Amino acid sequence: MTSKRKPYKTYPKEFKVEAVRMMRESGRPAADIARELGIRRNQLYKWADTMDDKGDTAFGGRGRPKKEDQSEVSSLKSENARLKEEVEILKKAAAYFARELK
Repeated sequence: MTSKRKPYKTYPKEFKVEAVRMMRESGRPAADIARELGIRRNQLYKWADTMDDKGDTAFGGRGRPKKEDQSEVSSLKSENARLKEEVEILKKAAAYFARELK
């Protein structure tokens, strides 16, 4: 069965910044501005919250940063998580084979 869901639409940073500026400076209801721009009102509020939290760095990019751009700490955290998972798998395998030897 195929999904009838619309594909996820992305908007450029300039569009988001301008939409939030319009919402804050025009004095018009956010619902009117969102309808005019063809977006959901909730999305406009989320963009405004993101701009309040992150300031100029808001809407910097999509998804996870590339591996070479990650900080050393985040790289070590991901490696640590992978190693913990491997240890758990090895513990389960050791317990399984120890049961078979009895």
